[in-house]
Amino acid sequence: MANARESDPNLGYLTKKETEVKLPRPTRVKNKTPASIQITAEQILREARERQEAEIRPPKQKITDSTELGDYRLRKRKEFEDLIRRVRWNKSVWVKYAKWEESQKDFARARSVWERALEVDYRDHTLWLKYADFEMKNKFINHARNVWDRAAQLLPRVDQLWYKYIHMEEMLGNVGGARQIFERWMKWMPDQQGWLSFIKFELRYNEIERAREIFERFVDCHPKVSAWIRFAKFEMKNGATALARNVYERAVTKLGDDEEAEELFVAFAEFEEKCKETERARCIYKYALDHIPKGRAEELYKKFVAFEKQYGDREGIEDAIVGKRRFQYEDEVRKNPLNYDVWFDYIQLEESCGDRQRSEEVYERAIGNLPPAQEKRYWQRYIYLWINYVLYEELDAKDVDRTRDIYNLCLKMIPHEKFSFAKIWLMAAQFEIRQLNIDQARKILGSAIGMAPKDKIFKKYIEIELQLGNIERCRKLYERYLEWSPENCYAWSKYAELEISLTEAERARALFELAIDQPALDMPELLWKAYIDFEISQSQYERTRALYERLLNRTKHLKVWISYAKFEASAMEEVIQESESPERKCIQHSRAVFERALSYLRTSAPELKEERAMLLEEWLNTESSFCEVGDIDSVRAKLPKKLKKRRHIETEDGPAGYEEYIDYLFPEETQTTNLKILEAAYKWKKQKVVSEDD
Repeated sequence: MANARESDPNLGYLTKKETEVKLPRPTRVKNKTPASIQITAEQILREARERQEAEIRPPKQKITDSTELGDYRLRKRKEFEDLIRRVRWNKSVWVKYAKWEESQKDFARARSVWERALEVDYRDHTLWLKYADFEMKNKFINHARNVWDRAAQLLPRVDQLWYKYIHMEEMLGNVGGARQIFERWMKWMPDQQGWLSFIKFELRYNEIERAREIFERFVDCHPKVSAWIRFAKFEMKNGATALARNVYERAVTKLGDDEEAEELFVAFAEFEEKCKETERARCIYKYALDHIPKGRAEELYKKFVAFEKQYGDREGIEDAIVGKRRFQYEDEVRKNPLNYDVWFDYIQLEESCGDRQRSEEVYERAIGNLPPAQEKRYWQRYIYLWINYVLYEELDAKDVDRTRDIYNLCLKMIPHEKFSFAKIWLMAAQFEIRQLNIDQARKILGSAIGMAPKDKIFKKYIEIELQLGNIERCRKLYERYLEWSPENCYAWSKYAELEISLTEAERARALFELAIDQPALDMPELLWKAYIDFEISQSQYERTRALYERLLNRTKHLKVWISYAKFEASAMEEVIQESESPERKCIQHSRAVFERALSYLRTSAPELKEERAMLLEEWLNTESSFCEVGDIDSVRAKLPKKLKKRRHIETEDGPAGYEEYIDYLFPEETQTTNLKILEAAYKWKKQKVVSEDD
């Protein structure tokens, strides 16, 4: 009972203890120090080979009479039966048992063993194959037929059984029987190879009509492109060109929209090409290119280009090349519709072909791919699709109404509350001006200022109105411009220039005063310079001096001092023209400005040594320009000496070497240095005297 409980049917009724693999116990190495005599692996293997004992083989048994033979057979059968009883599921045991019975020429017993094996597992087709092979090898043909029939009936989806059965009948010359077996097999609708084997069988016996009928059944069972192409090639091989063309036409009708239709059209076109029907082949290629999606027509395009190069004229070749490039672009935009560079190239291709309908279609598809987010960086490339579109419609297609509609649609598409494009607004306005529609252009520019004001829009609008001579409109636009951007010095200066050109000096001066009183300006130096130049042009020297003084209250920049001094020096010419007063007065004014600047840089900004040196250089040049009246020596005495010095280069990791720089040593600093040395020497002398007294 205990053995029954421990036995396992999956192990052939053996106990688990009997099936366990006992591994030797691993030896523990106590001394791990290297041995004094080392040996190699080769020596170990050689010694093992030398010490190997001779293989023990069982003695050969010689059977002398029938009694011993019977005993031997009984003993072997008992061994096989005991083994089968233990491992009934092991098919190799059954096969060995059956082959042993076959070797003893006891075919009935061998057949019985095969049948018992099939009862264990009839789904194993290898048992059927070996069983039938046993019957055929021993020339039991009817028994073999019986085995094949039963096997094919039980396992009809195992093609090998059918092939072997048919091969046996064909080898026996039973062609009719083999055909019947094929027919039985075809009822199960096998794969393509089974049908092709049937067709080859009929062709071996020159049964062309039968093969044609089988092909018809084959394409009905497997309506695939490869099946139809095989059918057509079969007809072509047999010289039936009309039938082959009919097969291709039927295939196109049934499989024109199939995923593998490209292969079918290529084969059809090559068939017509072999038949010297080039026009038919060209029509097939063009029909295929129009109906097959671009993503699946790569091979078709290559074949078409090669065909046109071989048979076509120059125009046909160009069309083929354009078609190939068109296919490449279609493939790229299908993979990434937001790749606008590919769209530009695609559009350029269509425009070069001169087909307006195709060009407009590609433009519409391209502008339909909106950027992924409402951020200007995503739209900067996309907007040029619209720009190229409107230029194409206006210049190439010369369709004014469509151009206007595209402009309006583009302006509606742009999210102006987040960002805008001044270029589109200006192009739309300029388009209306070219159509002599000034009011519409004004409306567009007015909408632009209201929805998305930009510097470019204001400047262009003012330029247009100025060219039209509408001064009041220009003033209103400048006012709107300055309301929107009061810190814009360019707008202030241009507005003042407009008033100056109209000889409105007081209005210009008032504008300048308003501008410099603004709390924040983007480029105040330009504005102050324009105001000062305006006052100088009006010969208002006192106002100019007052402006310089106001500017110096705001900034003490070196350029302001130099400009002020040069103004005082240049004002001398006007003094001479008005009243022949002495030149010294203007020279004194200029020197006074230089003296003030030098005093400021010396006392309030002593670290700006380079600026002080530049000021003195400028002063020296100014004195030189005064000729005899100038006092060059006094200025030259104030010039500094240039000294080359070295200082540490400080980095995040600490000192990183030295660098040379130019330092300036002014005369007053030299005197101060000398005094400090004398003072230090005096203190040292005093301390020495005190120590001696002590």
